[in-house]
Amino acid sequence: MVSFFESNLAELSVHHVGNKANEEYYSLSESSMHIADEMLNQLLKQFFLSPFQKVNEVYRFTQHNNDLNSNEIYRLATAIFADGGLFHENSKTMASYLFEVADHPKVKGGELYVAYFENLQIEGDLHDAIGIFRSESKESYFKVYPENDGFGISYEQQGININKLDKGCLIFNTEKEEGYKVVVIDPTSRTSDAAYWKDQFLMLKIRNDNFNKTQNVMDVYKTFVTEKLDQEFDVEKTDKIDLLNRSMKYFKEKETFDIDEFANEVIANEEGIALFKDYKQSYEEEFDTQIADNFDISTAAVKKQAKDFKSILKLDKNFHVYIHGNKELIQKEYDAEKGMNCYKLYFKEEQ
Repeated sequence: MVSFFESNLAELSVHHVGNKANEEYYSLSESSMHIADEMLNQLLKQFFLSPFQKVNEVYRFTQHNNDLNSNEIYRLATAIFADGGLFHENSKTMASYLFEVADHPKVKGGELYVAYFENLQIEGDLHDAIGIFRSESKESYFKVYPENDGFGISYEQQGININKLDKGCLIFNTEKEEGYKVVVIDPTSRTSDAAYWKDQFLMLKIRNDNFNKTQNVMDVYKTFVTEKLDQEFDVEKTDKIDLLNRSMKYFKEKETFDIDEFANEVIANEEGIALFKDYKQSYEEEFDTQIADNFDISTAAVKKQAKDFKSILKLDKNFHVYIHGNKELIQKEYDAEKGMNCYKLYFKEEQ
């Protein structure tokens, strides 16, 4: 999604932001940096930008009252794009704003980097971009160096791993009126009480493109099969796997999604189809989001979702059976002599 082969790190500001809830403070740099050392410049670009190469979701800035200028980061980014001379002062404002909103006790203090990049590529086009990055995790490193007739060894505490960016976002100078194109790195967003980056600090909503539409409907269908069906029907695990396999086949082979076609070809049961459509409607109402009925299928989204569509039948701790094809060739039975369930697998030859 993001390529930085032609990019240039033009300016960088570094600040330290602690946690107000833990009685920590923030420290702001007096000036920004222009990185003249080519090796350091390349290492910084690797640290900041390489995690975004596999990011597909594109977000936009949002605000509850629909006034984008009341979104603080949107407003500051817009000012920087309009006048590069405001870069450092606005980076300081970003740091103080982060200090105010990231007030959960579990938020770790750390450095905040604000960078200005030239010629970053997203979706095939080159744009200037503002990067905002956060390093919270520190590690210890050994340093080996020549000494006398051999080598000496020392260590450095509180170092930063250049292959491990804790949080980041890139704001591309395009589509300003819609809230810019924004991509995000935040591995804690679904797992931590301290998930403040995307929702409180940046205030983002996902762009409603085909990638998002494909991902949404696949997520809803997977949850329907793995959780909802059991509430209404007695469904064997092999039948669930078959339903997931058939849906994946549909998304891989079709160019466009049509909900009626999908339901008839994949679910192929009137009661099941009605239940799926009711579940989709209740999901839309509960989460205030629209799941599209027709759209062009995104192959990137299908590829990403494929790893979550499990076709594995787990039997105690002894066997994992991978089911990829005709479920009629696997039959569940009960062995009264052993007092255990069993499966029969039919095949022509071993491979």
